[in-house]
Formats: sequence, structure tokens, C-alpha cells
Amino acid sequence: MRFRYYSIFIFFVGFFVAEEAFSQRPTRVPPPGSGTFPPQQQRQQREVVNEGEGDDDTNGRRKLIDDSTKMVFGPKTTLYFFEKDVKRNRIKKTELDTLLNGFHYYEPVASSGWKYQDLGNIGTASKPIFYQAPKMIGTTSGFTAYDLYHHSPDSIKYYDTKSPYTKMALFFGGGNRNMMDLEFARNVTPNWNVGFNIHTIRATKTLNPARRDDLGTVQNSYSFQTSYKSDNEKYFLLANFSRMRHQVAEQGGIIPPDVDSTSLYFTYEDAKVWLRNSQAVDLRQDYHLYHEYELLKGWQIYQVFDKRKQDVTFKAALNSADGAFFDLYNPDRFNRQDSTINYNNFSEWRNEAGFKGDLGLLYYNAFVKFRTGRMESNYFVNPNGFDELSLGGALRGDLNEKWSFEAEGEYLIPGAFRIHGLFVSPFLEASYTKALYKPTSMQVLSRGNHHRWSNDFSNIGLDQIQGVIKADFKRWSIRPNLTINRVNNYVFFDENQQATQASGEAFMLIPGVKTSFNAGGKLFWETEAYYTLITGGGADNFRIPEIFVNSRIYFDSPLFDENLFVQIGLEGRYRSEYFAEAYNPAMQQFYLQDRFSNVEGYPVIDFFLNARINRTRILLRYNHVNSNLLSVPGYFVTPDFTGLKRTLDIGISWPLFD
Repeated sequence: MRFRYYSIFIFFVGFFVAEEAFSQRPTRVPPPGSGTFPPQQQRQQREVVNEGEGDDDTNGRRKLIDDSTKMVFGPKTTLYFFEKDVKRNRIKKTELDTLLNGFHYYEPVASSGWKYQDLGNIGTASKPIFYQAPKMIGTTSGFTAYDLYHHSPDSIKYYDTKSPYTKMALFFGGGNRNMMDLEFARNVTPNWNVGFNIHTIRATKTLNPARRDDLGTVQNSYSFQTSYKSDNEKYFLLANFSRMRHQVAEQGGIIPPDVDSTSLYFTYEDAKVWLRNSQAVDLRQDYHLYHEYELLKGWQIYQVFDKRKQDVTFKAALNSADGAFFDLYNPDRFNRQDSTINYNNFSEWRNEAGFKGDLGLLYYNAFVKFRTGRMESNYFVNPNGFDELSLGGALRGDLNEKWSFEAEGEYLIPGAFRIHGLFVSPFLEASYTKALYKPTSMQVLSRGNHHRWSNDFSNIGLDQIQGVIKADFKRWSIRPNLTINRVNNYVFFDENQQATQASGEAFMLIPGVKTSFNAGGKLFWETEAYYTLITGGGADNFRIPEIFVNSRIYFDSPLFDENLFVQIGLEGRYRSEYFAEAYNPAMQQFYLQDRFSNVEGYPVIDFFLNARINRTRILLRYNHVNSNLLSVPGYFVTPDFTGLKRTLDIGISWPLFD
């Protein structure tokens, strides 16, 4: 398998180096709305991109014929869009991304801006560092440790292509941490597009692998999608199917030196770990359909249908050396003495129907939604089922391209709700969210081998205010922002690894700033920083570092008569030391702990190089270049789980348009 991957990579590199380099001029900034660079700079860069490429046609898309009357296909003739924009009557068909900026963030934790806590390797369990307001106010499974690696139905891209489109992306991480993404889409007719996606992860353990191919994570996921619009453009259909099987060899972390004096923390391949015969599997399958019909001009009816299931399994051989881990941290054995086999199946059906339309500058929407589902387990007497009926709607006003407002709400009968408002202007964006949402099914009822409970929790309350001031200038940008959260009745996993509801409120004040400076059009310096202050009776239930900083400086310029485009630089990240939550593999949940505080409080510096020849992009990322250069040899991301040592990652992305 490794030989085949490397052969493909060498072939790709040889191909695009030998190929005559021709392409549209690239931008060196993200697309509008990303917030990384000032909009003025983005507009200037896009004007350079479009220079000399021909006039717009009547639909706003570039003509496809060059001066030699040859049909030219490429990123500008392959567009994609999302269902959420169709539903909101605001379809935005976006050109394919050929940017270098951020291309080296190929793995999910890095692409999140390092705002997730994981176990130090691709595909391991993860959770957001900052509290996130939920979008779903009803019952969910509660098994979210591998959400970051799941391509959910609402993230599926739908395409409009003038030619068959294929993209292969291969990423080879140091220590045999590999990922592959394959995309394909084509228009069967001008109004009907079909496509599929394949994603794989093959990541060898970074801690104590028994051999080079001793895999810690194996993921196989795929999806199919289609979009169709009738000839009279009154009927619009979007549908997709996705499946993910995510398998992890749990290790339990490094054995602490105070438990085994011969165990050392920063020995990586030689580290002593707790578990060798324990495995977790998260299997997800989704069927999704959205379709709408225009009854009158500007007025549509629509339906959304979902069928979802999630099978979560954890197995451990307690009669092996793995038993020592559970004897220390989870001594109870309710179901079996010789092994742990925890199985949970969460399934749901959702049916939403409503109408929507436009009245001048206003968009409106109203709907009724019914969800039914259940959680089943091998040790449940009866399934934990639910039936939920909710009503909701939305209103949006687009005053012009720069000024808009949105309001949406949902009421779940009885007792749960969510309202959200957003205001956008050239200088300020502000939002307010108020919600009362249900605890998860797993928090309410569990019958695992080491943990069991039956709870009657109240709904969780949230008030959230967010705002950002946009001060964007020609060469620099500064965007101060502020998040205020008030959370009451919060449900979490305490130091005893039990689902618990907080008796007090927590207030979070999180001021931050994003800055971007551009020197001479080629040297860039970007920074984002946040300070978190948590008060109130429930403050200790949230473990967030007080200081969080990401920063990078890089050179970005075309070379060799614009046949080669290069971005090269250094980036650093820092989280102040804090009592980060520990991870329980049997529950597949993070929980509070107070024994281990040395998580982060350590600056991590990476080197990166992104390059593009023609339409092919490559990356080099040298992780943790400051390894062994400070007073401590490394850092932790989760108690007893160390971050990456010094490693080299490489990757390639190659699109085809015929």
C-alpha cells in the first residue's frame, strides 16, 4: 500500500514538472468572507485573476472559448454550491479553490485553526476547545468524538460542471500518517449533475507502534450526491448518501511515571502505553433529500427528509494487560468481567416541510419538523426513544450587497427553543443566540460495562452575544471581536466520569483580535488571539485555556515568469497551561480532571511551503521545528497524550477537467 502511494506521488510530481505551465493568474488571498485578509486586498487580487480572460456572458460566467476557438475547461467552469444557500434562496456558485493560502492545513484539526483538542494524531478523538452553541436543540446521540472526521450531509458540495471534474489529493504525513481524498462530478445534462467522494485515513500510531504499519486509525468513507433542476426551473432536487466507518486502536495514553517509574513521556515510539487490545468503531450512514417546487413566482414549497444511524462500539480484552488501565481508572465491571463490549445504536428519521419565498428585499420561511428516533444498547432493557415536533421560520433582509440582517427561530414542543439574529454591515457584524436545548441521549441513559446511569436532566440554557469590528485597509486589517456566553444547567462528565448537571451558571467573556499585515504585496503576517475569562458557579465545568494564539509570517509570490507560485513561511501557536479534559475510551467522552495541568503552555513552531505549477498544488510542512530546543522536549495536547514530534509532511492535489 505504501509503495503504491509513493509511486503515485512520484508520478504526479514528474508529470506536472514536465508539463508546460499555463494557467489563470492565481490569487494569493482567501475568497471573500474568509476574514483572513482585508476585502480591499481580496478585490484587487481578483481583478488581477480576471484580467485578460474575456468578457462575461449573460449568466455572469466567463466565456469558455479562447482566442484560438479552443474550448477551455478549468476551475472557472466548474462551480459548486451548498444546500443551505438553495434553501435560503441565495444560491452562490463558487469557483474551485486554487489558492495556496492555508493549503498546508490538510488535516482536520489544523484546518480548524487548531481549535480542537485531540489525542495527538490524525483520526483520534477530538473536541472543540471553545464552547460551541448547538444548532440542534433536540435529542442527539452524544457520541461526537469523531465528528471532526465525518462528512455530514450539510457539508456535501453540489456541482455544476461544463466538463467532467476529478480531483485527487494525497497527503503523506511523517510517521506513516496518510490521507486520501478523491472527488468526481459531471453534468449528465445541463440541469442534472452527479458525483461522488471517497476519503480514507491510514495513520500509524505515534506512541509505541509495534511495527511500521501498526495503524492507530483506519477510516473509509464515501458519499454520492446529485442535483437536478427541471427545464422550466420550477422544481429543484438535491440528494446525497454518505457512509463513514472510523476505526481507532485506543491506547489510553502514556503510563504516568508516578505509576511506572520506567515510563517516560517524550519517547514517542518507545513510550509505554496502557492499551494494546482495545478498539473503538464509529459507523455512520445518512440518507438525505431536499426538494422544492415553485408554486408562484417567488414562492416555493419544500421538503427535507433524513434517515440517519450511528453505530458506536468499544471492545477491550480485560483479561490482557489492558485490564490494568481499567482497574486503575474504571474498576467497575457491571456486565462482563473478562471483556468490555459497549455497543450503542442511535437512529433517527426527520421530515421537515415548509414554504419560503421573497418579497422584494425580504426572504421568509416557515416550517414544521418531526423527528423520531431511539438509542439502543446491548444492555438496555428498552430502547431510549423520542418523538419531537417543532415549528420554526426565518426572515432575511438584503438591503444591498453590504448591509443585511437575518432572524431565525425554532420551537420544539414542549420546552426547547432556539432564536438567532445576525446583523451585517461594512464595519460591524453582530449576532445573538438564545436557546434551551436537550441533553444528549448518552448523557440521559447509559449501560456500559464500567459506567451506568439513568438521569432526568433539565434542558440546558444558553445566551450568546458575538460581535466583530471590521477595520480593513489597503495593506493591513484589524478585526477586534468579542464573545459573551451565559450557560446554565450545563451537562458534562465530572472527575468521576459520570454525567452530571451543573447547579450554577457559567459566564464566559472572550475578547479576541484578528490582524493581517501586508508588506510590499509579498510578505504577510497574520495573527489571531483570544483571552478567556470564566466566572460563576459553573465556571470550573468549562476547561478553556486563558490565552490562545495562532500566528504566521510568510512570503507569497510568483516565480519564473509566473510559471511557479510559492508560499513559504513559519507559523506558531500557543495555548496557556490549563487543566484540559482527559479522555475515556470506554465511554468515548472527554471528562474533567484535576491531576494533570501541564497541557500546552508551550509554543509550537512549524515550517511550511505551498507551491503550485499549472493547477497542481503541493505542500511541505515540517512540524514542531523547535522540538528539543526549549527547557522541555515536547508538549501535551491531552493528559498523557503528547503532541507531534519533529516530522515532515508532504501532499499533492491534482484536479482534472476532462
